[in-house]
Amino acid sequence: MDSYPTPERCIELLHEYGCSDEVIKHCKAVRDVAVKIAQKANADIKLVEAGALLHDIGRSKTHGITHGVEGVRIARRAGLPLSIVYIIERHLGAGIPKEDAVSLGLADKDYIPETLEEKIVAHADNLIDDGKRQRIKEEINHARKKGLEKVAKRIIDLHKELSELCGMDLNDI
Repeated sequence: MDSYPTPERCIELLHEYGCSDEVIKHCKAVRDVAVKIAQKANADIKLVEAGALLHDIGRSKTHGITHGVEGVRIARRAGLPLSIVYIIERHLGAGIPKEDAVSLGLADKDYIPETLEEKIVAHADNLIDDGKRQRIKEEINHARKKGLEKVAKRIIDLHKELSELCGMDLNDI
């Protein structure tokens, strides 16, 4: 089992790499929701907590779609466990399939969350808008307004999968 940085160390890393107070507030809000989901889903809570706190560390470099890739570079430089690196890389929306990655300026590979912990952080991120809680319908509508129906469908599917696993609608967690 990997050794994960403490929540305090995660916050220090966000500061060290230059994340704004708004990004840190967002990461803390995602962590709060992700930990609740992890408890219900019997996931690795320490991994989910560290991954949620660090998922947007790449926003210290860019707020574009490549913030996940920038976050991976930072995480590797900081010597973070691979399990956290993957959370950072795969947290966008409900994941980005290989066929869409290149057109978005990403490497030709899948960015779809695979492990339960990766899925939890990605979904908790969808349930937070900036630093405040939102219902998943708002995130789905946001994707649809941008014409991203495939993204909306992946968000719906992830919400359904995790809600079923937790035995409750995650809008209510």
